[in-house]
Parts: sequence; structure tokens; C-alpha cells
Amino acid sequence: MVHVLSSRILLRPTDPERSRAFYGEQLGLAVYREFGTGAERGTVFFMGGGFLEVSGRSETPPAPAVRLWLQVDDVAAAQEELRAKGVDIVRPPVKEPWGLVEMWIADPDGTPIVLVEVPADHPMRYRPGL
Repeated sequence: MVHVLSSRILLRPTDPERSRAFYGEQLGLAVYREFGTGAERGTVFFMGGGFLEVSGRSETPPAPAVRLWLQVDDVAAAQEELRAKGVDIVRPPVKEPWGLVEMWIADPDGTPIVLVEVPADHPMRYRPGL
């Protein structure tokens, strides 16, 4: 078995400064570290149990199959906070048939981001023996 020490998602945005502002200022992700200098510097954001690295530049947005999944405590509160920061809500919160509450937004390149609330009674919260 491979012993994984760390993991991250790597995005190569079409406009690195715009994406850094979106993930840091609008979405509110904390900066884990930065490397390099100037407009092409890399920024690694902390995403709970993982990292998002925004570095380099691409001529085209990421493929539509690339999506980010972020679990939050309260999707309704996240919706209000993001709306106040000018983030477009692609789809408002909906309780899905599988029991999760999901809201969709997109980054500046159109990368879909789902914010997920796991209700207290959902099986994902079940901890045998606790």
C-alpha cells in the first residue's frame, strides 16, 4: 500500500490573480503557503482535510469533469456569506435524495464547487461504538 503523507488538488487557472482573490477573499480559504514571486506565484490554500494549490497558468479552463467538494457546517449560512461577498450561487441549497444538503457555486474559470452540509442524522455521521 502507498503511504500518502499529504494530498492536494492542483488548479492551473486562466487568470491566477483572479483565482487567488476568489479562493482567498471570496471563498475565505486560509493560505497554507505561497511560493515563487509575482503574478505567477503559487498559493496553497487549506481546505479542511486537504489542500488546493493554485499555481501556473493555463490557456483554457479546467475540464468540466473537475469539481471541488467542500463540506461546511451550515450551507444556508455559507450561502448568505458568499452572496454578500459577490459570489454567484449556481444552485441554491437543496436536500438531495441521498440526504446531504448541497449548494453549487463556480470559481472564475467555471470549475464547479459543491458546498455540502451533512445533517446530524445522516449515515456519514454514524460512528460505531461512540
